[in-house]
Amino acid sequence: MLNDTQIRNLKTTGKAKKYFDGGGMFLLVTATGSKLWRLAYHFDKKEKLLSFGQYPTVSLKDARERREDAKRLLAQDIDPGAHKKAIVAKRIEEQANSFKNVALEWHETQNGQFTAKHRELVLRRLNSYLFPAFGNIAVSKLEPQDILAVARRVKMTHLNV
Repeated sequence: MLNDTQIRNLKTTGKAKKYFDGGGMFLLVTATGSKLWRLAYHFDKKEKLLSFGQYPTVSLKDARERREDAKRLLAQDIDPGAHKKAIVAKRIEEQANSFKNVALEWHETQNGQFTAKHRELVLRRLNSYLFPAFGNIAVSKLEPQDILAVARRVKMTHLNV
């Protein structure tokens, strides 16, 4: 079992070296001195490797919690690596469908509907009022009352858009 003092004092040996903590988890100290958390596990009769991040950004305690989370997934017959990839893919999809991205896409389609002056006004109001409030939130997670609350707060009921 590793401890924080031991980890802080680890130095590179000029080549990659593994320091095991138990349960398949180890700290990989690279030739350049980076300290990376890894978990070796088996799923569907294949050996796999899961990355938890770099020490000290991911502490020993956090790495151990992530190891236990991965073990719980394995106990439910879920591949922790595939699970992690699915979470990342969902986050990327949500970012692509953020309120800001969708609103800007909509704004671009309004060339024939709005005058240039009105398009500029709408964009200024989006940037000033709506994007700071929930620009990065996925459209699927927004509720009408979220938008209404901001509209009421900044008295934007006169927008006519």
